[in-house]
Amino acid sequence: MSLANEDIIEKILARELKMFLSVPTIRKSSCQDYPESFKLHRKAQFSCWSRDTLESYLCDLEKAEENGINLMTHKYARMDNLIPPLSSNPLIDTIARYHCTWQRSMMKKYPGIMSGGRPLSSAEDSAFLTSFETYLRGELETYSDATLKLLNKDILTKQAQGINMAEELYTFLVKDMGYDSLDEAEQASSKTRR
Repeated sequence: MSLANEDIIEKILARELKMFLSVPTIRKSSCQDYPESFKLHRKAQFSCWSRDTLESYLCDLEKAEENGINLMTHKYARMDNLIPPLSSNPLIDTIARYHCTWQRSMMKKYPGIMSGGRPLSSAEDSAFLTSFETYLRGELETYSDATLKLLNKDILTKQAQGINMAEELYTFLVKDMGYDSLDEAEQASSKTRR
């Protein structure tokens, strides 16, 4: 990750965390008690994005701030189906399809690492658990059309290079945990499950 990208990511994280910590909830989310964990997971996601996509999303956040809109509140409200869809951009379906395919591949290849994650599809949503797909769609609906277009371009580039963005993201996370690779982290997780 280039230094310039890291600077943009830090600006994104500062804005997202501020929004995240002020999401109105009936009871405080356990995630809100661990802001460093929130930042790490978001940083892992953004580490896979191009500079153009990062800059566009930062612009989305800045515009939302200027207009008094909390994108995190909107994302979670969409996840819980409390508000109508925020966007009908067809790229949301395209992007979600790629990410769900990549996530499914991760679940098959690294069941130990993925064992504590969300269920994959929105068909598996329950009152207590939101699926990866529902979470992703809720988030994508908060992105501007420009950001969706750039993110889709990133995805097509990765796809053409044979890169699984989910593997990139989880590689970032396991390296932060001190592992050299996903395979090493998977071996360690299978030992702890025995």
